[in-house]
Amino acid sequence: MKLQEIVDSLSLDVRTQGTDLNREVSGGYVSDLLSDVIGNSKEGNIWITLQTHQNIVAVAALRNLSGVILINGRSPDADTLKKANEEGVSILVSPLPAFEVVGRLYSLGLRCR
Repeated sequence: MKLQEIVDSLSLDVRTQGTDLNREVSGGYVSDLLSDVIGNSKEGNIWITLQTHQNIVAVAALRNLSGVILINGRSPDADTLKKANEEGVSILVSPLPAFEVVGRLYSLGLRCR
């Protein structure tokens, strides 16, 4: 599944400019602990979190994640967006809580891989 399909299906707000929304999403991972994401996410996963600081960009780039969905309408600060644009990490925002985002991704056929 392409990242753009997820953006469209979940009506996500794309906060980054010029990142690759045609990127393939291989699965999903949900966690707010950066060390957990580093240790357990897989390349190509989409990451669902409430964290909004710059370190999420570093983790997403390190793990080669397809993008980051921020839940509960949380907004990344300007420095986080600047870093995401530099690193090519897509930052997406949903007004929904994590449980609903994950449920919708699951109903689209996305699994934890």
